Amino acid sequence: MLLQQQGSRVEVARPQVFSGKMEEVSAFVNMARLYIRIKMMEEVAATQMAWVLSYVQGGIAEAWKDNLLDELAKGESEVELAEQLFAKIRNDFGEILEEERKIEQLRTIEQGGRTCNEYVQEFKKVARESDYEGRPLIEEFKRGLNGAIRRKLAEAEEPPTTIGEWQERAVRLDRNQRQNRAEERVLGRNAVHPGGNVQPRGRGSYGGRGRQIMWRMGGGYRGGGGEGNMLSRGGTQMGPRRDPNTMDIDRERGEDRTCYVCGKWGHMAKNCWERHKGRVVEMPQELAKENGGQ
Repeated sequence: MLLQQQGSRVEVARPQVFSGKMEEVSAFVNMARLYIRIKMMEEVAATQMAWVLSYVQGGIAEAWKDNLLDELAKGESEVELAEQLFAKIRNDFGEILEEERKIEQLRTIEQGGRTCNEYVQEFKKVARESDYEGRPLIEEFKRGLNGAIRRKLAEAEEPPTTIGEWQERAVRLDRNQRQNRAEERVLGRNAVHPGGNVQPRGRGSYGGRGRQIMWRMGGGYRGGGGEGNMLSRGGTQMGPRRDPNTMDIDRERGEDRTCYVCGKWGHMAKNCWERHKGRVVEMPQELAKENGGQ
């Protein structure tokens, strides 16, 4: 009653022209029925049928319409209501084994890479036209779900029991999983290394603004995850941390220590005039031993 009273103020999409193709039957009938229910409920049956037939155009449908209009004019047709007209359209243009075809489609539909909501919407449409219901419908829905979602719902403390519960909870679980993965990708931009240091991706200690200075002990380089030390001018410490007591000794013995940057005696690294060059220098054997070298 409410729709009838407000029908003139409600905007409703009109159906597409029906040319008689089998794949157009369901969409045409559904849209025409919806329009009549909202906009033309107060019209007489003859007017409703005439409006529906005005959208039947082209191809074999045009000849079918002409024949039906002749039968109606002569009183030879049993079609008297819009719903009877819709049934005739389905019967004359629809697939004879349409229900079996929908069941087969229901048995092959799968979620795949789509969201669960997309899968549910397609499943509902196909299930509605297949007349599947009850437990068989639930089993077909479970079969098409992605394995991870199906297992989590089946192993839940209170698993879903109806098709509505399965669909609602599956959509919610899938949405949560996708949101969690998106958050992990954002948080993963900062990787935590075993030494406790945070290595930001992008412009950082690996080829970013900070320049690395590596000790070369013997014949090979030591740094990063090796036994030597790697220092970054960008402020990020790489490799094993130094003992804070060692720093105190540096401050007290700055004049009789070898510079960690240039390898020369008489000053500490912080006062080195060559440290901006970022050179790789040889470490004296004494310092190599003191810093854990071989």
